[in-house]
Amino acid sequence: MHCRYTPAMLADARSLADFLRRAGTVSVLTGAGVSAASGIPAYRDRYGNWQHTKPVQFADFRDSEAVRRRYWARSFVGWDRIRTAVPNRAHLALTRLEALGVCRQLVTQNVDGLHQRAGQRRVTDLHGRLDAVVCLACGARLDRVRWQEGLAAANPRWDQRVASIKPDGDVELVASDEHSFVVPPCGRCGGIVKPDVVFFGEGVPRERVESAARSVAESGALLVVGSSLMVYSGFRFARLAVELKKDLAIVNAGRTRADDMAALKVEADCGETLKTALELVGAARATGRMP
Repeated sequence: MHCRYTPAMLADARSLADFLRRAGTVSVLTGAGVSAASGIPAYRDRYGNWQHTKPVQFADFRDSEAVRRRYWARSFVGWDRIRTAVPNRAHLALTRLEALGVCRQLVTQNVDGLHQRAGQRRVTDLHGRLDAVVCLACGARLDRVRWQEGLAAANPRWDQRVASIKPDGDVELVASDEHSFVVPPCGRCGGIVKPDVVFFGEGVPRERVESAARSVAESGALLVVGSSLMVYSGFRFARLAVELKKDLAIVNAGRTRADDMAALKVEADCGETLKTALELVGAARATGRMP
């Protein structure tokens, strides 16, 4: 190994590499911490507390035209940050883990599509994807690029400066009259259009939950990367792993809801830790030994 690794980093990476060896195969659950190095902020700080204003609730979006105008005005401007984001070391390491046959299925709470851009093939987008929109009335789906074109056409003079970047393509705008923003209806039925993601207060589709649970049941262990697990939609799989007597490992730069349930907790940068662990795994396979 190279000298750039500190003893503490090597110890963490060796522990993770040994966990992967013992597990044989793992299901991986990822959260916002994985995408942070790609410039997409997380909702929570290292202690699991909110570090931004709370996101839009599904019922408010559905029931209030003013809320929808405000949401789409900000998301219209913020989309470019998601569209141009580039996978980082954590995404690439997890893709390598899949290529090695260790990662059976990756379940992500993120909606940015960066795992797929990194080459990951077996991905369950638990909370959906921002690169598509859907009509709440008729279920029609539309590519986000085309939806952005429609928003631009409906708001030809909308040229706003960004005050700050927020999670999941949201932004704070400078001196904006968000309530004047025009949001087109569904082109098929005239219904309400929302991003094809699960909002807070909205249920995760059953088939995604069942697919993720099946993967946990069929894997040797569960590896959680970059998630505080404060949201139940992710925490349920940590709890399921423990109920099924599967080992649980967590790599996260901060506290999580499942720390007391984990067989291994690595509190460090997930990209560097995964990259180093995979180097150790690769070296071990080349020599026929695990570190």
